Amino acid sequence: MSETAGSRAAHCRRTEGSACQIKPRLLDGSQLAPFVLFHHLLSAGPFAQMAIEPLLGTRAQRMFVGSIIVQGIVVLVMVGLVFGFVDEYVTFNTPRYKTLPCYLALFALAEVFELMMAFDALRLRNIIQLIGIMIFHAGLVVMAALQIHQTRDALLNPATCAADPKSYVQCSGSGTLINKVQPFLIVVPIVLAAAWVLIAFWIRELYSEFGWAIFHVVGANPKAKTQYQFYQVMICLLKFDFFAFTGVTMQLLIVVLNTHSAEFGVTIAAIPCVLLALAFCGYALQREIKWMMTVSLALMLAAMGYFLYKLVRFYQPYIDRPNPYQTVRATLTVFTIAAFLLLFATFAIGLRCFADFDKGLVEAKSHDVTNNNYLSGMPSPGRGNMSERQSSYMGGAPVQPRISIE
Repeated sequence: MSETAGSRAAHCRRTEGSACQIKPRLLDGSQLAPFVLFHHLLSAGPFAQMAIEPLLGTRAQRMFVGSIIVQGIVVLVMVGLVFGFVDEYVTFNTPRYKTLPCYLALFALAEVFELMMAFDALRLRNIIQLIGIMIFHAGLVVMAALQIHQTRDALLNPATCAADPKSYVQCSGSGTLINKVQPFLIVVPIVLAAAWVLIAFWIRELYSEFGWAIFHVVGANPKAKTQYQFYQVMICLLKFDFFAFTGVTMQLLIVVLNTHSAEFGVTIAAIPCVLLALAFCGYALQREIKWMMTVSLALMLAAMGYFLYKLVRFYQPYIDRPNPYQTVRATLTVFTIAAFLLLFATFAIGLRCFADFDKGLVEAKSHDVTNNNYLSGMPSPGRGNMSERQSSYMGGAPVQPRISIE
């Protein structure tokens, strides 16, 4: 207690005796100023609250997106050139040449999807999704490397070349079609690998910028944080499941264009089932709708069975005709196995998330991290009335006048 406060207490006891009461005195704005200044000095230091920058507001964000856009343009140009050169000399209705349309369609879809996922991850400040993009991009490097081998298998025909050694399309060597397109095929995995290094570097910078901000919406409860982490991983997996399934079915529809076959009907029927399963699962997960989540998980099991069925068909001998999957078998096998493993992981984590229903996470699941109060800084000094300012320590409630016991 200060000297002034002691003098007031002594005077009160002399004049009022036992009825003496020392009333608290409110601090006015000028007396609060040192506390506000100290708070702002603290906020500017290493313990500063995270400030939300606009989308692409930092150098790391711009360079990350720029790296994806530039490599995407280069890759699509290379793939388009290969497709155009081959299209001049072959008919893509022939089963052995269908690997080229698959190649073009797959990388066009992949580059657009990767760019959309990048913007989405930056908007949500989601480091898990950024790591997923790194893994996804590494998969594209593998697919591009496999395509070199598959294109050679599709174009080269030793039997025809033996009968006609000067065949431009089906022989190898100087002055042949494969010799013309092979440099472009080789450039694609090289560009993708170089871009992966750049993307990894900028994701490291973004990790320093974002941290694990996506998980701060659930507070300090370790159990709630773990549950919310599983939820975020599940949402991220559902997004990549969409690409994996779309990529597989798109390639299958290009290869199996016989609309009168039972296999074509099975492929068409699988599309709405799996897409509905993914959409329902995301909605049920956020709203914690148990019956819808159960149906979605059951449809995922059916989708995994479908992928296993297609894997068998890729290598099953065809008695009456050549195997239509022969020249696309390598990429389709890798893609289908990856899709199966993604779905399996999604199903397993979905069960874990299902067990966390009705445990108080509904509000956090529907919360946008970019609107979270903990990410908002305090108002600047001198802006507005003290009673109207908000404190992050009080959950965004207005700061009340402080009380002194003087």
